[in-house]
Amino acid sequence: MRNRVGRGLVVLGAVLALLMAVPATTAAADTIHSGNRVCSMYVNSIGFGAYCSSGKYYIPGDGPPPQTWRQKLNGRPFIPCRDFEIPKGIHLPQAPEGKTWVLRITITDYNLNTYNGGAAAHLERAYIPVNEAERNQCPFPDYMEQFWWRFESNYPPPALQVKPTFTPRVNVPAFFSLTAESSMVLQNDPTKGELDSGFYDPTHNLTMRGMVVEMKVDPGDGTKPFTCLMGATPVDDADGYDETKDPFNQMSTCKHTYERSSANQPDGMYTVKLTITWEVSYWVGQQGGWEPIGKANVHAVQRLPVQEAQAIGG
Repeated sequence: MRNRVGRGLVVLGAVLALLMAVPATTAAADTIHSGNRVCSMYVNSIGFGAYCSSGKYYIPGDGPPPQTWRQKLNGRPFIPCRDFEIPKGIHLPQAPEGKTWVLRITITDYNLNTYNGGAAAHLERAYIPVNEAERNQCPFPDYMEQFWWRFESNYPPPALQVKPTFTPRVNVPAFFSLTAESSMVLQNDPTKGELDSGFYDPTHNLTMRGMVVEMKVDPGDGTKPFTCLMGATPVDDADGYDETKDPFNQMSTCKHTYERSSANQPDGMYTVKLTITWEVSYWVGQQGGWEPIGKANVHAVQRLPVQEAQAIGG
């Protein structure tokens, strides 16, 4: 299965500028157990990530059994909470005077006599304003580092492609797609040896994926926006454009026909507005498949010249 985006197509040279947008409500999956970690995940309009408790991975048979949390503490107190910076894409009101916002994650219902906190352990998150005294409620001494792990990934800048030409022609259908590199991202891909992602054995590995599943296009010529469904497809030429056929005989429906050139537009170009919908999913182990967490929209604009010439070439 592959993403519905083209390979080896010409990327438009005009700058694609990301716009500031109101972020989608943060969506978090239920707490999951992945190997020796307990993880909580998020997705918003900037990217996605995960916060996990516990320590390094352990492969059965590779040395002695892992230590319990109590053994790792070696008589030191267990501090179940930790403060992180607010993830990018989350907009909060002004914090009260003398306080700053933090993301406070707390491990609850844990069992110190287990190597991963126990089956009931889970993570709770809260955005809270704290002063110095309140921040000190969750100190983070060096020995607690072994109980925490995190990763995050931003969405790549969108790269719009137009077929069959670099510059669309009047009365000739223009087909829209995104490059493969700008429409899917994997975080902690076990096939690439990235095993520090909750890895416990070959059946426990947390992998997260962001994929563009929809793109809404406002062509900028006063006509109504149209929506293109995107995502996994078995089609080899995954942008849906068949190079062996002319523009008037294509299967793809992600297209628009401009009836006027852009000569009278500012700088001689139409302003194309894109709303790109990312869906973030996770996968644990070798079985089970992708489990969706949530969706978020990213907005962008593209300056697009449209020529009056009827020729299809070039």
